[in-house]
Amino acid sequence: MFVLTSLIFIVLVILDLTGKFSLAGSVGKFLGITLLPHIYLFVRIWLLPESFENLEFFGYVNIILNAAPFVLFALYWLVRLAVKPYRAKFDKSEVNIRIRAMYGGKYLLKYTAISLVFQTIFYIAAIVKNFRGLPKSCWIPDAVIAGLIIFGYGFNGIIRIMVLCRRLGIVKRVLAFFLLPVPIVGIFALIGLYRSANAEYDYETTRAACDSQRIESQVCATKYPILLVHGMGFRDWKYFNYWGRIPKELIKNGAKVYYGHQEACATIDTNSQLIKNKILEIKAETGCEKVNIIAHSKGGLDSRYAITKLGMADSVATLTTVGTPHHGSQVSDEADSLPDSFYRKVSDGLDKRFRSFGDNTPDFYTLAHQLSCKYLEEFNREVLDSDKVYYQSYASVMKYPFSFNLLGFTNLLLRKYGPNDGLVTVESAKWGNFRGTFETKRIRGISHGDTIDLKREDYAGFDPREEYVKIVSELKERGF
Repeated sequence: MFVLTSLIFIVLVILDLTGKFSLAGSVGKFLGITLLPHIYLFVRIWLLPESFENLEFFGYVNIILNAAPFVLFALYWLVRLAVKPYRAKFDKSEVNIRIRAMYGGKYLLKYTAISLVFQTIFYIAAIVKNFRGLPKSCWIPDAVIAGLIIFGYGFNGIIRIMVLCRRLGIVKRVLAFFLLPVPIVGIFALIGLYRSANAEYDYETTRAACDSQRIESQVCATKYPILLVHGMGFRDWKYFNYWGRIPKELIKNGAKVYYGHQEACATIDTNSQLIKNKILEIKAETGCEKVNIIAHSKGGLDSRYAITKLGMADSVATLTTVGTPHHGSQVSDEADSLPDSFYRKVSDGLDKRFRSFGDNTPDFYTLAHQLSCKYLEEFNREVLDSDKVYYQSYASVMKYPFSFNLLGFTNLLLRKYGPNDGLVTVESAKWGNFRGTFETKRIRGISHGDTIDLKREDYAGFDPREEYVKIVSELKERGF
């Protein structure tokens, strides 16, 4: 019996490893979640004697040999379902390992629910039949092992989704952590986790299919390279991209992407000179005549100044601004009501911090005043648009303060001035050809940081990567 069962199980493992027969296929997963939890009961009833008394040495050896193939195969099967609980084959170039692992978590939660139903029915039937006269020494270990296996499926699935599902966000993760142990309520928390993972999986696979279809068309291969100009408070660091996953997506679809590398907290005139230098550097490196600038927040003002005041009109084909306070930010106006001595003290502290980040000439006090409505009213009279450059703009709206916790207070502060992204109102963001407002289908809304993929998350009705692919592909269609 040892030889026969060993050969059968070895063949099954080989077939599973080679993909000829999957232990996580329709039949395999059904048996894995219904019968596998009762491996102890099976071994105890069919392979072990009723009594171990009077057994000689070779009797024990025979028992171990007969049980070993079943136990080892069961362990392999459990690990197999825990690591890759599905049969689906993914194109690794399209669906990354995060999505595949999260997809497995979704299946593990499903396995847990189905197995709980089957095991409940099984034990109810066993109790009605009075366990068919079997001693407690059979049923108690079996119930413990079955419970541990089911718990293992569920815990594995929960950890995968809690860690890997970007749609959850911090708040939902915290809520799930506290609600999952609560009876009844925990079931709804599990359903929420499953739905979030399922929605993200469906979205990412659909998006991957779309990418694979358009990759050859190079929809972002514009005539002129793309220069991404960041806003205030950040730099173009090597290991933390200000623009999140956006540049990688643009490059994948044919764009040539460069970064402004201006300072985080320098004044408009200082940063505009750095942008000018970068444009000239790109032209020398690539031989291109012009660049397409996509600027976020204050970066739009820096770029406008470089175009108009520093003679870059002939070197810039287009300027696209996202969330730029062209007409000022009332947050700056409200801050002017603070005592000047306090304002300067805070500014000096921030300058020291930004200098440690790499800024050579941080000047938060002056910069903050440059973002006021009064200053930018004068700025707009002097920094006129060039008829050689195509200007377009986008805005976004936070629908409630908790859309982005860091901007909750300023979002409330700006509401008396109109819809806003937490720092800039929609009206202030309008410049040139206003192309619209980024919003979601649900109540969350899109914040100032969401428009640059700061949190690396997608939202219902808004994927920052796709929005920028759309922006750049439209520039290509316009001949830029």
